[in-house]
Amino acid sequence: MGPRRGSTTAPASGTAPDSPYNGGVTDGRSSIAEPSFAACVEALHARQVRFTLIGVWGANFHTVDTSVLFATPDHDLFLPPDPENLVQAWQVAAALGLSLWGADDPLDASPDVDLARAVVDGCRLTRATTSAMTINLRLVMTAFAFEPVWEEGRTFLMDGVEIPVARLSHIIRSKAATNREKDRLFLSTHAERLRQMLDGDEDS
Repeated sequence: MGPRRGSTTAPASGTAPDSPYNGGVTDGRSSIAEPSFAACVEALHARQVRFTLIGVWGANFHTVDTSVLFATPDHDLFLPPDPENLVQAWQVAAALGLSLWGADDPLDASPDVDLARAVVDGCRLTRATTSAMTINLRLVMTAFAFEPVWEEGRTFLMDGVEIPVARLSHIIRSKAATNREKDRLFLSTHAERLRQMLDGDEDS
């Protein structure tokens, strides 16, 4: 996948010891290291899964001051409403040993395209989890369709892996449009810092 709007090294400093940036963690019950976020993205690319990172971790990639990152264990991937693409994402996650979940219950052991169609039709969220991180597979980004976000996004490099990330202005506008209490709190608490970060986003 080629860079979109340039490639930039991802923020790597200021992360917690169990951050997916650390190349994998051990869950305390097994000596097998869990995959890092970068390893998950690399595997998604290998299967030609289309997605872009949004949400708070998407905003983190745009930060100027890498000593302080917005805290969240969740990585939100925005996917197109394509059942085949979603099945590929599920298969990658399962192959890496991540647990697959619907809203509250685990997905079928071998989720297929019929299940994916139902998920896409209902615009439902599914999740892939380890003990250290949650990857939300989202089919909805409030106020935006997938293609414009994909085409106008940026590419950041993390551990040599290209991470497609939505523009910061798109992330902020979507959070404002969603208007959940936690989104309002995030936008108001970090308003000045987000304004500073937006300067770089608009200039890039």
